[in-house]
Amino acid sequence: MKTESEIRMQGMQALIGSLGLIEAERFLIAINQDKFNYTEWRRKGLPDLSIEQIAAQADELALQLK
Repeated sequence: MKTESEIRMQGMQALIGSLGLIEAERFLIAINQDKFNYTEWRRKGLPDLSIEQIAAQADELALQLK
């Protein structure tokens, strides 16, 4: 089991790796300014689809964007 510090470090590395340093910082500021509840959004904000269905939709969208 990872410590909270390890999770935070890995999360920051993932954000910076995906968004870049500036955009990762902007993301964190936006999250902190909003009354955003990630856990609640995860429960209610995502479609009720299996991981396979989500992957298929992502593949379809990727083909459309080419």
